[in-house]
Amino acid sequence: MTRLILLLISLPLLSSCSDQWGWYVVDPTKKSGLTNLKFLLSGLEQTVLMSFTAIAISMVVGLAVALPGMSSSKGWRRFNRVYVEVVRAVPILVLILWVYYGLPQLMGISIGVFGAGVLALALSDSAFQAEIFRAGIQSVNRGQYEAARTLSLNYADTMRFVILPQAIKRILPALGNQFVYMLKMSSLVSVIGMQELTRKANELVVTEYRPLEIYTILVLEYLVLILAVSGVFRWFESRMQSDER
Repeated sequence: MTRLILLLISLPLLSSCSDQWGWYVVDPTKKSGLTNLKFLLSGLEQTVLMSFTAIAISMVVGLAVALPGMSSSKGWRRFNRVYVEVVRAVPILVLILWVYYGLPQLMGISIGVFGAGVLALALSDSAFQAEIFRAGIQSVNRGQYEAARTLSLNYADTMRFVILPQAIKRILPALGNQFVYMLKMSSLVSVIGMQELTRKANELVVTEYRPLEIYTILVLEYLVLILAVSGVFRWFESRMQSDER
């Protein structure tokens, strides 16, 4: 990872070695280069906002889908299995296109580019979240349920105060991976016109005709963003581990 970061950072320094390099388009010391960099970074807010919103929705839906999967009712378990298998089988790009172009015709409403992107990402991720939550909840010792029962806690309170806090600690790394996955998959929403990082880069390539340089900056943007998110989740993990000691 360190070598990759150093390589990407050193690429602009190679511009003087070949006439084929055009780093001037993203050179912050030049007025045009600084303008282009600001244009590229202007998509960061939409990328982060869309990803945060989608992951929050997918966690709620995923938990709601996971709980029936552990029910004693065969019908509820079947609902869980059908939902997870069907949603996981649909490629996320196809789901984005279907939600944006097909859902308005089906329901007779307009949800917009941002709404379509969030809905498609959340729906796709909810199936994975459901499996993560199911595995985390099932990993909690059955004795915890019995202890909650002796305290006369109902099912909702048992989940809220006893089971879920323990399960979340165990699935936090998986949740972090899903959030990183969501950040990367948000780039696909550019196909329907979402003005996020990838869309901004594509538009700049059309005007500047320097794909190598511009997409390299795009790689660096995602790299820094994902490393920051990964660092936050590692900090949460360390805090939770320290609280248990």
